[in-house]
Amino acid sequence: MGALEIKTYPVGMLSTNCYFLIRKDTRQTVIIDPGADAERLKVKIEEQQLEPQAILLTHAHADHIMGVEYLKNAYQIPVYIHEADSETLRYADRNLSVMFGADISLKADVCLKDQQELTLAGFEIRVLFTPGHTAGGCCYYLPQEHALMSGDTLFYDSIGRTDFPGGSMSELLRSVGDKLMTLPDETDVYPGHGEPTTIGREREYNAWIR
Repeated sequence: MGALEIKTYPVGMLSTNCYFLIRKDTRQTVIIDPGADAERLKVKIEEQQLEPQAILLTHAHADHIMGVEYLKNAYQIPVYIHEADSETLRYADRNLSVMFGADISLKADVCLKDQQELTLAGFEIRVLFTPGHTAGGCCYYLPQEHALMSGDTLFYDSIGRTDFPGGSMSELLRSVGDKLMTLPDETDVYPGHGEPTTIGREREYNAWIR
């Protein structure tokens, strides 16, 4: 992770992890899942003299998207999401923002596909389509930095819930087994909630996987 610095900011009532993927030399930054507290995140960006390049969404649930519009407009940056969650992003009843007393409708600038390779802020980022928590959930893998942004697919000792619309336990278990457990043990995992872990640790101790 020589060129990469990761800052974690838990936001909103569900303490959703918003991540800044910062390139140390240029301060260019990719924002992952700005779920709330957008003005506070903007203060952090300005304090660290960061240059946001894009917003990547792991999925379209409200607690991961409520800060998107503010930051997109503040920095004129594109929003990325997997194509299978693009419609969920547009409708408040699907993205569950009505549960938070909001009515959020967003349109992604870029709809992603499985295994698509992105170059953002100088980082090579691979899209891993991991449905199960939502129909279009995905993870972002940075192979050169040995880092995975796992959203609500994989957690420390757990996996995502599947009881919301579009959820599927069989799909989630398949996603984790086929897409994530094939990554190197030393891959650092940064989940949508809670503390970080590694692929090796989850392969050994996560009861949902063993």
